[in-house]
Amino acid sequence: MSRKNINGILNIDKPANYTSMDVVRTVKRLTGAKKVGHAGTLDPLATGVLPICIGQATRLVDHMVSGGKIYQGDITLGVTTDSFDSDGNIIFTQDASRVTKSDFESVLQKFVGELEQLPPMYSAIKYQGKRLYQLARQGIDIERDPRKVKVFRLCTIDWAPPIAKIEVECGRGFYIRALAHDIGQELQCGAHLSKLIRLKGGSFELSSSISLTKLESLAFSDAWIDFLAPPDAGAKDLPSIVVDSNGEKMLTNGQSVSARLSEIKTEHLESRRVYSTDGRFLAIVRYDRPLSSWKPIKVFDLPNPSDLAPEFEAC
Repeated sequence: MSRKNINGILNIDKPANYTSMDVVRTVKRLTGAKKVGHAGTLDPLATGVLPICIGQATRLVDHMVSGGKIYQGDITLGVTTDSFDSDGNIIFTQDASRVTKSDFESVLQKFVGELEQLPPMYSAIKYQGKRLYQLARQGIDIERDPRKVKVFRLCTIDWAPPIAKIEVECGRGFYIRALAHDIGQELQCGAHLSKLIRLKGGSFELSSSISLTKLESLAFSDAWIDFLAPPDAGAKDLPSIVVDSNGEKMLTNGQSVSARLSEIKTEHLESRRVYSTDGRFLAIVRYDRPLSSWKPIKVFDLPNPSDLAPEFEAC
């Protein structure tokens, strides 16, 4: 198999002091793949799950970054930095010895649910064509609007003052650094994020990840391909349907296919993974209610059947 024709997702355990783009460049160099992208930025400080999409799997990045994530992080109380993490400059210190575990956990509960979060200046958000972190490094502070975010679960897993270890399950766009800073403000002692591990991103978990060191050791033998998840693993959260040869042809040509009533009697109307009768991943489709049909959003041209293909009969 030509390396340039490989399609799939590598679940990389990102090392500390690497940017997400550093990982992309490293994977591209080691694998020889032409098209490579990451699904969900991790700060240089952070380690853990960073899905790297190769070939046609890069077309699923937008979907993948919207999935839920689980993190473990260390919050250091009593020290505030300009970047909200330990990579930044210290701008304030305060004795935090008065803060009890009970105080800390009471504040944590204020950050569970659907809430608005002010993104940090040290972020990749764009403002007039520039990243905010580029402006922050120039000493420029831009007024930012709060963004709606979701936190499904937030708890303390270790208490060793001045460090509190937390676990967070959250949705897209949530900044753990900003959470650490906001907790410090609520406790009136200041705080910053001193360690962060992403345990899970979408369907990818740290326990099944591969390090860049191991990837490099396997690169020349092509044994790294055994760690490659199929492209549709990036949309594993979506229900699936199978179409017959006629439906396959229509989707390949960008046409919608009719939806059976049994397929739409569900709360998940928005999107589906679509497979051919021989198990090839064909497309991501969205339900078109007025036409009662599945409209193709992303169409793929993959040669091999997927292990994730459903086993039920075609429409």
